[in-house]
Order: sequence, then C-alpha cells, then structure tokens
Amino acid sequence: MLNTPLISTKKKKEKCILVGLITQDQNKEKTDEYLEELAFLSKTAGIKSIKTFTQRLPSPDQKTFVGKGKLEEIKTWLIDNPVDAVIFDDDLTPSQVRNLEHAFKEIKVLDRGLLILNIFSQRAKTDQAKKQVELAQYQYLYPRLTRMWTHLSRQKGGVGMRGPGEKELETDKRIVQDRIAFLKKKLEKIDKQSVTRRKERSRLVRVALVGYTNVGKSTLMRALAKADVFAENKLFATIDSTVRKLVLGNIPFLLTDTVGFIRKLPTTLIESFKSTLDEIREADILLHVVDVSHASFEEHIEVVNTTLDEIGANDKPTILVFNKLDLYKPESEEGLDAHLATEEDLVKNLARLKASYLSKGSDNVVFISAENKDNLDELRTLIVDLITQKHFAIYPNWDPKQNPLYDWQGHFEGQ
Repeated sequence: MLNTPLISTKKKKEKCILVGLITQDQNKEKTDEYLEELAFLSKTAGIKSIKTFTQRLPSPDQKTFVGKGKLEEIKTWLIDNPVDAVIFDDDLTPSQVRNLEHAFKEIKVLDRGLLILNIFSQRAKTDQAKKQVELAQYQYLYPRLTRMWTHLSRQKGGVGMRGPGEKELETDKRIVQDRIAFLKKKLEKIDKQSVTRRKERSRLVRVALVGYTNVGKSTLMRALAKADVFAENKLFATIDSTVRKLVLGNIPFLLTDTVGFIRKLPTTLIESFKSTLDEIREADILLHVVDVSHASFEEHIEVVNTTLDEIGANDKPTILVFNKLDLYKPESEEGLDAHLATEEDLVKNLARLKASYLSKGSDNVVFISAENKDNLDELRTLIVDLITQKHFAIYPNWDPKQNPLYDWQGHFEGQ
C-alpha cells in the first residue's frame, strides 16, 4: 500500500535543499519564483528547506540534471550541512534519480512530482481520494522501478520451480501492475457511484470553484455557503470535493469546491482524479478564483485555463473572481505591510482594479476579499444572473412563488 506519505514527517522536522535550473526557456526570475513555490510545497509536506542551489544550463543534464561542477558543489556543501532530502524543481528521469542517489548516498532524492504526490497522500481523507493518490503513486513509480533495486541479478528459486526463476524486478513489476489494475477497478466502481450521485443532483444548477492552489477557494465557499469548510494557508489544503446546496435570488444551486491546480502537476494525478475532475467537467458554471495579490497571478490564470482545456471544461460560462483584494498592493506601494490595509486602501484598490485591463478581459469579472467578505454582494449578483439563466433553461415554466426551494435530489419541495 502506498497511500501513506512517502516521507515520514511524524518524528523530527526533516530538512532539505532545493535545486533548480536557469535555462533558455526559464530566466532567473522565474526560476527563483518556482523555487519559492517549491519551498512552500516542502513546508506543506512538513519539510523545512534550508538552502537553494541554481545553475544556468541550456537544458537539464541527461545524467544528473545539474552539471558535474554544480553536483560536486552540492556534495561538498552537504558534508558540513546534513539534510534528509534533495528536492529538484522538475521531474527527474529514472536514470537521473539513480545517478543522483548514488552521488548523495543515504540522502533521499525527490522531484517536484513526487513531492506533490506526497502532499496529496497526506491530505487524502476519503476512501476515494486515498485510492486515487495510491494509483497515481504506483503509476509514477512503475517506470522508475529499474533504479529501486541494487540486486537485480539475484534470482528467485523454489520448490516446484524450473530454472532460476524470475528476477526481483520482474516480480515487483507484476505486483505493481496487479495493484494498479486492482485500484483502477475499485475506482471505476466508486466512479459509477459518483455518476449516480451527480445524476441525482442534475436537476439543480451546478457551480464549481476552480483555481490555482491556495487562492482562497475554500475560504470563498465558506463565506458563500456559511458552512464549516476546511481552509488553510497551505498548498492543497483540501483535495476532496465538497458540495453544498445554496439559494441565491430564490434560485437553488449546488456549489462545489474542487482540488487546486498547480504548475507541473503530475499527469498521473490528473488521470487518477478523473471522478473529482468530473465535478468540473459536468458543472454548468465555473467560478475561476485568482489571487490578485500574487505577483504571478496571470501565469496562474494560464495554468488553470490550460488544465481546464486538457479536461474539456474550458467552454463553460465563467466568473473570474479576483480574490485577496485586502492583500493587493500596486507596484508603487510594494513593500508596505499588506495586512494593515485600511478601508480607504480597499476602496482605492477596488477602484484601481476596476479601471485596469483586468476588468476588461471578460464580461463577468469581480474583485473581492473572501477572508474579509468584501464586495461579496457584487459576486452574488453575478452568480444569480448566470444561475437564473441556466435554471430557466431547465425549467422554463418554473414559478418561485409556488415552488421556492428544491430538496437535495432536485425535486420540488413545495410549500
């Protein structure tokens, strides 16, 4: 079973170093930003990053990701500064991992994908999420099995077996293949149950919260639904979909909080979280939440839009919700304490943003602070407009005076 964290974080606080490359496709500023995000990922996984190493190369070295000189520099530094792991900001090939593990001896070697998988394994709460993560872990590790054994030449033999038997690697590959097949069958069964539940809710308009990780989706859901939804200032605070029934403008609808997206999200996770992503695919309306205070919010928007395109959900009516208005600082005021924003600051920020190009990119744009509940009325108005259009497309003769609410299955409750 792999549905437990691949890194033990229950004992002492583990330490790590981070390694990234400056390439022809990624300048120093971007590399520094990605390493900062990698440090946040490490912190979320329970590992403290104490140093970063960067190197300028046209492309990653095929053998060790970094060049020989940089590898020796890291090894020399590690002699006097022991750590538990070396984490690279890109996916490593099996041969790169094998060579790096040989170079670093007892120190664990992780890449960004494996770190994200570890965080998902820590955060999975439901049986479905645990199986999804475990499947993603096995799919991730399967092509890397060749570097996990130092005794591949050993042969298994036994009573009743002809010849030397099978290699350890072949046996382990078969075990992993069997486990992958088992998990896929289990998830198929769970997916069928999820489809049935979604069909039962299909008569209600469905709205899904989407966005980059840690932009405040769960906080916004808590503010709109007035429900106790888990929210935390960590990446992937929640990975299980949460559904709440709301009524706005006397129109009932379902609001779903979904897993956040991130740059370089492992494809195995996207494949494994099919059922969770179906909540987005089958939604009628999307609330695309963006952290407007983040320096790279435009890239975050692009990452989310690309992912939505990959899963076939990029053509839905969407409200672009720029969140964290209270933390937003114009470039001219960067360096000031964002947490000391006054009411006057918020008014100025809102006026600036509404006059900016951001408000002209779409018909449905709103600027809010979910944490402080600022400007939520404007968001509610936009939501009501869209859900009303969709609702009356489903029920053209619906009379709210006669049938004000639905029950969970979407059936009329009446008065």
